[in-house]
Amino acid sequence: MDNLTNPGFARKFYQNLGKLFYAIAAADKVVKKEEIETLKNIVEREWVSIDDFQDEFGTDTAYQIEIIFDWLEKNQPDAYLSFEEFGDFKKEHEKLFTSEINNLILKTVGSIAASFAGKNKSELIMLSKLKFII
Repeated sequence: MDNLTNPGFARKFYQNLGKLFYAIAAADKVVKKEEIETLKNIVEREWVSIDDFQDEFGTDTAYQIEIIFDWLEKNQPDAYLSFEEFGDFKKEHEKLFTSEINNLILKTVGSIAASFAGKNKSELIMLSKLKFII
């Protein structure tokens, strides 16, 4: 069953959010330090409280967002590919994306995009595509 009461599935959910947040930050081909700091702050303040799952090391599952984001930043895949992977996951698991989750996603991507000199054209395009699928 696709829900956040399953720790393994919660992990996949957060990993796909990491892909989305990376895609927004990397839309302009450069992930800035301010975007990373913004993401880490929002994960800590907002995403950690979504569920009570922890990984085998006792770390909240929501930190999978940062782990995947960091891995993607180091390996620099195409931002649009990461965005599409998130979109595919969302289509397959639509029930997970409640209005509360969708609002938090939009708040997070808006903050990431605005964290360094405002939103640029690449980010605005990706944000408008996201609003279409959310």
